[in-house]
Amino acid sequence: MQIWTGQSYPLGATFDGSGTNFALFSEVAERVELCLIDEDGGETAVEITEVDAFVWHVYLPSVQPGQRYGYRVHGPFDPEAGHRCDPSKLLLDPYAKAITGMASNHPSLYSYQFDDPDQRNTEDSAEHTMHSVVVSPFFDWGNDHPPAHDYHETVIYEAHVRGLTMQHPDLDDSIRGTYVAMGHPAIIEHLTELGVTAVELMPVHQYVQDGHLLEKDLRNYWGYNTIGFFAPHNEFAYADAPGQQVQEFKQMVKNLHEADIEVILDVVYNHTAEGNHMGPTLCFRGIDNAAYYRLVEDDKAHYYDTTGTGNSLLMRTPHVLQLIMDSLRYWVTDMHVDGFRFDLASTLARELHEVDRLSAFFDIIQQDPIISQVKLIAEPWDLGEGGYQVGGFPPLWSEWNGRYRDTVRDFHRSEPGVIGDFTSRLAGSSDLYQHSGRTPIASINFVTAHDGFTLRDLVSYNERHNEANGEDNNDGESHNRSWNSGAEGETEDEDVLALRLRRAKNLMATLLVSQGVPMILHGDEMGRSQGGNNNTYCQDNEISWMEWDLDSDQREMLWFTQQMIALRREHPIFRRRRFLQGDVRDDAESSLPDVEWIGTDGAQMSAEDWDAAENKCLTMFLNGSAIPEPNSRGERIVGDSALVMFNASGNAVDFTLPPEDHGERWTVVLGTGGALDLGAQVSAGETLSRAGHSLLILMRPPMDLDGESSPAEDFDQPVRA
Repeated sequence: MQIWTGQSYPLGATFDGSGTNFALFSEVAERVELCLIDEDGGETAVEITEVDAFVWHVYLPSVQPGQRYGYRVHGPFDPEAGHRCDPSKLLLDPYAKAITGMASNHPSLYSYQFDDPDQRNTEDSAEHTMHSVVVSPFFDWGNDHPPAHDYHETVIYEAHVRGLTMQHPDLDDSIRGTYVAMGHPAIIEHLTELGVTAVELMPVHQYVQDGHLLEKDLRNYWGYNTIGFFAPHNEFAYADAPGQQVQEFKQMVKNLHEADIEVILDVVYNHTAEGNHMGPTLCFRGIDNAAYYRLVEDDKAHYYDTTGTGNSLLMRTPHVLQLIMDSLRYWVTDMHVDGFRFDLASTLARELHEVDRLSAFFDIIQQDPIISQVKLIAEPWDLGEGGYQVGGFPPLWSEWNGRYRDTVRDFHRSEPGVIGDFTSRLAGSSDLYQHSGRTPIASINFVTAHDGFTLRDLVSYNERHNEANGEDNNDGESHNRSWNSGAEGETEDEDVLALRLRRAKNLMATLLVSQGVPMILHGDEMGRSQGGNNNTYCQDNEISWMEWDLDSDQREMLWFTQQMIALRREHPIFRRRRFLQGDVRDDAESSLPDVEWIGTDGAQMSAEDWDAAENKCLTMFLNGSAIPEPNSRGERIVGDSALVMFNASGNAVDFTLPPEDHGERWTVVLGTGGALDLGAQVSAGETLSRAGHSLLILMRPPMDLDGESSPAEDFDQPVRA
């Protein structure tokens, strides 16, 4: 075998069309061996002798794509000083573009004896660990380009590769649960008919199956247990050939882009799958433990954990920051993804212990010409002190708005005293984001997500039902802000079922008429249930998978969601680029404010209305003629106006429409609670009786400054500013 010196950059295994360059960072290493693994598991060790700036590198002209490899790092094993080098453990490359196999819970993966943790375990782990794979970077992207939907036009669909595809009747059994299935025309047809513009895929970075779950015949379904930040998860691959998952992932992205759908990845850079001090040695721990992980300052044998998973990456070291930035750029430039949602993002902002919005991580994101231009979404909390940071991220970022979720759930379960906060969430949460110069797109609005109840379960259960998780129903959130609508779980009571469907529609409609960026949990559009399980992290089975055989209520829910998304797409007033101000804007085409909050009497809500804890009803008036800012083409959109009537009480309530200056006649567009046909006309000052737990959306065409309506054919047409 020819052995050349190679280059220290780029890190990882880089195939150049002829041979492969290998480069590995370790400041603490004394010796490094590159181990090539053959098909029978045999190992050929190559001593790496070249080191530049703590990067060990070598070039092997004979190594081609498909070659499996790992590293053995010789250095100090001194946990008290934070060092855990162990050459008996075959280690993954932190920059591996593909990984084959799955780590078991075998004792050889651990550097201590199970029956005596103070004793070293030097058993070789090669047969029981995962292997890195050299991949070819070449792929025919054709004319692929990012859909590049403006943020305010975006509708996000949170999806799981397996969960979405495992039971689809139009998919062959052999491809279900794979990247191939995710890019299949049947799945893309569902997404396009629904009207979403982006899929946010739950973790697809290579993750590890937890040993304690496998022992209980369960599996890590969600995937928040990353070990490879460059490698697509191998269990989602269709082909068996090592590294083929890279090609399949790229084809999936290409297919989704052809359908004008963006791909956003849910990424977990806050911790790794190696866990706490009792975890396995798979990669980072054995390469340079003190450089990669945040350790307890006065007890370096233990990890400082703000994630609840045992460890946190040390975000203030250059090589950890480089790892994350290199990973992000790789997924954008090589894999063509369009954005990222950062799990437990507050951990990424911790310089020492406190969350710092001026941290190095934010600085390098801000100045990066590639990453700063894609969609960046933070889960703005972690489990550490001061970790709840909704509204606290820099201007470049959008955030999962946990305040939105909580308030909308409370309002629609008739909690008292939330109407003021509810209107703030409807209007884009300017109280959270305007102070930092951000706009409504900073708020990723959601009612449900993978973590918690589905939308159907939110209206069907008061309590969690997580018995299948094997933790005696003690896991998962106990404060769900849910209401079962009169019966817990499955029921044949038609009144309860009708109320559940109505309330689910109300929640979906609220999400899609709110300013900001809506995110829908996969399956909520057609009433998916998890049987009351609000923590399905370990349920890779029918509990979590989408069921595509729909009953009449589910078909009705799907139709309603499709109509609501279309309504949002067709009417700019539901997706404003700037915050609503509640007054008459300069240069507006109307003498009315851009938004008004109207009581059931048809007049603006009074101080008494706002202060009354028992008030659970209001009408939102959105003025489509009050949009002064131009769009990207220099046009100003003059659009239809809307009245949205919310009755979150349990009783029928009379709503009076506002006077003629708001509109002489209104058209019923969508609603819940019956009594009015779609397309029906109602007049200013008319009183409508609205059922308990109902919602009604009325529209009218634009009006000029004299209160005259425009011809119908001119609705929603751009006019030159």
